[in-house]
Amino acid sequence: MNLLTERIRPMYFRYLAAAFGSALISSVYAAVDTAMVGQYQGPDGAAAMAVVAPLWNIVYSLGLLTGIGGSVLFGTLRGRSERNRGRANEFFTAAVIGTGILALVMWIAVAFFDRQLLLAFGSNEELMPLARSYVFPLKFVIPSFLFTQLFSAFLRNDGNPELATKAVMVSGVFNIAGDYFCVFVLDMGIMGAGLATGVSSVLSLLVMLTHFRSKRCTIHFAKPRGLARMLKDIAVTGFATFFTDVAMGILTILFNHQVLKYLGSEALSIYGVIINVSTFVQCCAYSVGQASQPIISANFGAGRGGRIRQVLNYASVTALLFGLFWVLLSLFAPNLYVRIFMSPTESILAAAPAVIRVYGISFLLLPFNIFSTYYFQALIQPRTSFVVSVARGAVLSGILIYLLPALFAPAALWFAMPVTELVVAIYAAVRMMQFTNRLPDITA
Repeated sequence: MNLLTERIRPMYFRYLAAAFGSALISSVYAAVDTAMVGQYQGPDGAAAMAVVAPLWNIVYSLGLLTGIGGSVLFGTLRGRSERNRGRANEFFTAAVIGTGILALVMWIAVAFFDRQLLLAFGSNEELMPLARSYVFPLKFVIPSFLFTQLFSAFLRNDGNPELATKAVMVSGVFNIAGDYFCVFVLDMGIMGAGLATGVSSVLSLLVMLTHFRSKRCTIHFAKPRGLARMLKDIAVTGFATFFTDVAMGILTILFNHQVLKYLGSEALSIYGVIINVSTFVQCCAYSVGQASQPIISANFGAGRGGRIRQVLNYASVTALLFGLFWVLLSLFAPNLYVRIFMSPTESILAAAPAVIRVYGISFLLLPFNIFSTYYFQALIQPRTSFVVSVARGAVLSGILIYLLPALFAPAALWFAMPVTELVVAIYAAVRMMQFTNRLPDITA
């Protein structure tokens, strides 16, 4: 597949299908964990999964930091000239080294400081045993989660997005079946869900590694020249995607504390449901960004602005359609989410619709905002990408999470994300038009 010459429409939708398949399956098996735990353990299980959620955001985001950062530079170099293939492979090697370092740090943190982490994420003593039981099996396989994100990004940039999807499918099928078997058949409860998730991640990584033995593989290890500088460039380029994902963990921590402070544990279990729905929405957004980034990076390197504009048009419409689907579902079937993810009490069924409908408004613009960070990264505009990701993931959202319930009423907390996404979308759209208008358009 030639990213510089093939027709944009079929190529974009081929990449989108592969990326969406991976994102959907990842979302499904993450949701299955919570759903089965919620059915087995009840609302406390759903609340415990909400406490664990920031750990996933941190682990996955670290893999995206090096995966997206390295693959953007890799793809841009290849787009400029085939003579850059060797240098591009040096960035691949540097990304692998960086991922290994981050994986080791996270491995030590989760293995020896899980209690402290869970307390920081909003756990209380009542939820702590459940949360630690889920995390225990994962302590043995933490690096696999980072490396699956890394290799998935490079497979897309090496023209093999289908294998990334296949890897996720294999792990997803195993995780769903393994969840049921471990949680219910073996009667392991929440620990069984953690065990199934850990094993499925290892399977996904093993499938991805088969790419390096195939004829389609053009990636290989090469000794990096100036490793420290390369790691810095990878981190700067990938930071926005990293922060977009880790921001979900930051927001979860902030919401966990504020919900418990103002609204109680029952509201926290509802928020646990929202987290899982948000994961689906966010993964839809990732699929748009991941489908677009390899094509945009290569064509940006080659100076082909017209092709980039075509990708931008398709991606923007796709993102808005995803957002429309999720906001309509949230408005018209809020308790569908609740029944999927837990065995609810009558009081939860009564309280959940108002909460989900308000928070769900944010889903309209969330996919567009996340896609914009990929777009700015692919155009090597890390500063703008940084502003978008930090504003929506910590600064603006964090201010609103603390101010709204204090200034108005506790329920005003749920308006924090709709307001945040609207403000960020306006900024992103303006900057997107500015950068797109400056693109060169080399046709040959």
